[in-house]
Amino acid sequence: MAGRLSTGIDILDRQLDGGIPPGSIVLLAADPASQSELFLYELTGVRSTLYLTTIRSDQAVRDALDRATGPVGDPALRDVGGNAPLDTANRFIRDLPEGANLIIDAVDVLEETEPARYRQFLNELQTHMVNTGGLAVVHGMKGGQEPDNRGFTKHMADVVFDLRTRVDGSEIENRLAVPKFRGGRPPEETIKLRLGDRVTVDTSRDIA
Repeated sequence: MAGRLSTGIDILDRQLDGGIPPGSIVLLAADPASQSELFLYELTGVRSTLYLTTIRSDQAVRDALDRATGPVGDPALRDVGGNAPLDTANRFIRDLPEGANLIIDAVDVLEETEPARYRQFLNELQTHMVNTGGLAVVHGMKGGQEPDNRGFTKHMADVVFDLRTRVDGSEIENRLAVPKFRGGRPPEETIKLRLGDRVTVDTSRDIA
């Protein structure tokens, strides 16, 4: 579909009829012990990207990007995980240029803010992404107890990517579900992926 923004992953773009509408907020929910960061890294290779990190240092993310063997870009990296992370993130987001990517990795730290302030942050983020025609991807960790404000994130997100990782015998199985796609049609089935050097589709057949 014309006007959609690429995720940087061809097979996913095809499943989404060309990509994601400009101005969208995407929640990538995944187990912290998964290769979910590959989705973020490949997104940096598509267009100008601001990468806000809240847990790892900006240098740690830079080192990981430098080691990546798949296609990655050269994002502007900012560590916002110190004092007042929501205010710091807001300051950088206000300067996001037209048509750029925004990555927040991981959003859990921001979700720990007082509910009213976090709700305001999400609404301002949505307005800014719509005005700039960009794409925001927030990386949320699954497993254990979710942050109190995760429900706000899921509700405000225009698209939800749910990466499900499980060990099945001697194999690690990764499946991507898209349970929510506001203004579009999500895939009816999960997508079986291989997460190695980069994100690819697993074409092996399941045997019952």
